[in-house]
Amino acid sequence: MPLFHLRTFHGTFLTRRFQKNLQTRRFAAFMIDTHCHLYVDNFNEDLKEVAMRASDMGLTHILMPAISMASEEQMNATIMQWEGFKTGIHLHKMAGIHPCEWKPGDTLDFDDLAGRVSANDIVAVGETGLDAYWSTDAMDEQLVSLDAHLAIAKDVKKPVVLHNRETTTELLNEVERQQDGRLKGVWHYFTGSQDEAKRAIDLGLYLGIGGVFTFKKTDTREFVKALPIERLLLETDSPYLAPVPFRGKRNEPSYVAYTAQELADALEFSLASLVAQTTQNAISLFGLQEG
Repeated sequence: MPLFHLRTFHGTFLTRRFQKNLQTRRFAAFMIDTHCHLYVDNFNEDLKEVAMRASDMGLTHILMPAISMASEEQMNATIMQWEGFKTGIHLHKMAGIHPCEWKPGDTLDFDDLAGRVSANDIVAVGETGLDAYWSTDAMDEQLVSLDAHLAIAKDVKKPVVLHNRETTTELLNEVERQQDGRLKGVWHYFTGSQDEAKRAIDLGLYLGIGGVFTFKKTDTREFVKALPIERLLLETDSPYLAPVPFRGKRNEPSYVAYTAQELADALEFSLASLVAQTTQNAISLFGLQEG
């Protein structure tokens, strides 16, 4: 198994601590970015360089959540371009409608969504969920969409990827209402409380840990040791919410390594052990092939 390569990162070097880990450990499994909008315009100008940096950091899979039904065409174009880079990193598509896409009066084509999600090249349903941060005008439409995504996810036996912003109680109530033993998924970019984490896990969800975990004032670090590591996933949510030391800049898949290091430190795990476990978690939830 090859070691990670060390290269300059946008004109800066990796932290000494991370360099030491990369130089002295051979990884049993490489990293998976379980949530990355790689197909959006933010990556149009330097997708190949982004791919090379992801390869250098040892990523093997990147999962792309949909924003709208039009996202699949963009994903297909990105995949075609990506394959020419020959990085060995596998890109995977999801299908779904982001809650912020809904406007008052919008209606959902259930059959169209179910048909898209049923395709063999779709690994998950989403992202879906609830969002009351920007507006509450279309909350009824968001709830109808969420319920449909949850029901379809159970029918097609694929995990659901959940967005949540200022709607935790409502979101988990809907998950609980539909949980009949068949529903599985992830609360993507988890930033909730310990009690909310416990409830989500009890309902069968994994928790996605992203760049916010590296911020000084994150609350999750205070109780992350109380969470089962078997239910944690790594993600970037690129191009948004880059981790320290890139906070405020465009996020990208390779930056998942910084979140991995921060999470390993908080759990008092070796980086190798943390990467191996979270990779296995992603493989198990999304049905990915190893390597």
